[in-house]
Amino acid sequence: MRQTWTWHFDLPPERLWPVLADTNRFNEAMGLPPYALEETPQPNGTILRRGKGKAAGFTLEWEEKPYEWIHGRHFRQARVFTKGPFRRFGPVFDIAPDGNGSKVSYALEWEPLTFVGRLFGKKLAAQAGGVVEKRVLEAVAFAKGERETYFDIAPPQLPEGARERADALAELIDRTPYGNGLGHKLADFVLGGMATDVMRLRPKLLARQLGVAERPAVEACLAGVRAGLLTMKWDLLCTNCRGAKVSVAALAELPKGAHCPSCNIDYDRDFERNIELSYAPAPAIRPLAEGGFCLSGPMATPHVLVQQLLAPGEKREVSLDLPPGAYRLRTLHPGGYVDVDHDPSRGGGAFPGLRATAKGVEAMPGTAGKVAFANDAGFELALLIEDRTWTREALTAPEVISMQAFRDLFAAATLRPGDEAGVSQVALLFSDLRGSTALYERVGDARAFNIVREHFALLASIVRDHDGAVVKTIGDAVMASFGDPANAVKAAFAMQAAIKSHDLVLKLGVHAGPSVVVNLNDRLDYFGSTVNMAARLQGQSEGGDIVISRGVADDPAVKPLLAKAGRREESVALKGFATPIGFVRVQP
Repeated sequence: MRQTWTWHFDLPPERLWPVLADTNRFNEAMGLPPYALEETPQPNGTILRRGKGKAAGFTLEWEEKPYEWIHGRHFRQARVFTKGPFRRFGPVFDIAPDGNGSKVSYALEWEPLTFVGRLFGKKLAAQAGGVVEKRVLEAVAFAKGERETYFDIAPPQLPEGARERADALAELIDRTPYGNGLGHKLADFVLGGMATDVMRLRPKLLARQLGVAERPAVEACLAGVRAGLLTMKWDLLCTNCRGAKVSVAALAELPKGAHCPSCNIDYDRDFERNIELSYAPAPAIRPLAEGGFCLSGPMATPHVLVQQLLAPGEKREVSLDLPPGAYRLRTLHPGGYVDVDHDPSRGGGAFPGLRATAKGVEAMPGTAGKVAFANDAGFELALLIEDRTWTREALTAPEVISMQAFRDLFAAATLRPGDEAGVSQVALLFSDLRGSTALYERVGDARAFNIVREHFALLASIVRDHDGAVVKTIGDAVMASFGDPANAVKAAFAMQAAIKSHDLVLKLGVHAGPSVVVNLNDRLDYFGSTVNMAARLQGQSEGGDIVISRGVADDPAVKPLLAKAGRREESVALKGFATPIGFVRVQP
């Protein structure tokens, strides 16, 4: 049986999809309780997912089938119940272009299991649909900017005194150098935000929700952990579903790999890609129930663009034009995959189809505008197309350790003893004072020490303002790290401009490349040839200039910064490097 609701909105599908396909948020707004799934591996490698819960006064037990969707256009899901009024019950959701807007259809499909389901199925579906309609209209108003929140929902139940404690902690956060005046906004979000948002609070998304830049939001969250408003979670994400299958409170507790029960795979730690820092409310401020409100909807794995559930022997074709990009064809169960670099403009042809067999996954010849799926594996399978790129919304480990706030507030944070982690790129800036020995002789040790200390504070402030971190000081020198080479170069220019008023001459070198993160003197440090090169380039500085490696100078974001500066191409033989090294000497 089926009942359908239809609406027309003056927003295009791409604006509506993120809010209407967020089933986790929708289910919370509809008052459904959070739930967990019992995941049991099957002999064929698939996962049987069973859930239990209560809704509308009924005790429910069911098998949770994988959602099916086409990004931006359609999703559907069915649960197969063994207890409750229905045998099957689930939504079907479609968005289609309609002039300059969209036509949105929402249907509920059900099959009765009991007399109650047969007698009241239509009434129960109508009641559920009415609630959905209310939430759809609220979500669309939010997408239009006509309301500040997604939904009107009852405030969460909080422990006695939670508001007072949160207000006191907000004051504490704002008294730190890293609160950025966001203490009370952060506390309000933690106390009143949807559980969907705060159970795994991601600071880059929080920045958008609060209407602030990313760095202040990240710093405020770090200060929130230090104050006791938040707890810190280092999430080791599954490389398939990208869910947080292992979460630990400290870097030193991170394992080198984990098992994802949802995907039935073992996966390794990649320090650069699949370690994410997230947060949750401190339990004394806002305790949260275990589980989620929807554990497998389209927005739970937004990198999966198409997912189709096929019976054994079934073939299916969907209309789809995918933009150029890096994709992967695979199934939900463990097995092989096919990587696709799709670019029709360069003769790449039509996007290939996907066939699952008993031996794995293979690509099929494609047809323009369509993608074919075939299940020849002998059992029900979900076949999917995913985007291979990783989201920029994650706050990754390399980003965190290159932030001054993290190094100041969590100076004792290190990796596990004997552990190390590689990063594909870090930009390093080395500084030194020219003539510091003469300075000590000229003004005396005490005065010179104060001058050097003030110079350290000045450089550290500039490093922070450019989203970097001071890794360490060595004598009169500073080593700083940045996630973006352009930020390192901008910081170098700012340092040379600021140091002039202090009657000091600064030598600077900048280089970027791969490095290894290690524990050194109980702090996180960088090791390798990139570090050595950056230090050697600083040694080539004459003072007042900036010596920049050829690779950094050629970076597309750095070139405009150097366009108006005096520059000279040079080459020199450096100790420890077999061939002469080319660099650019810049006179700000």
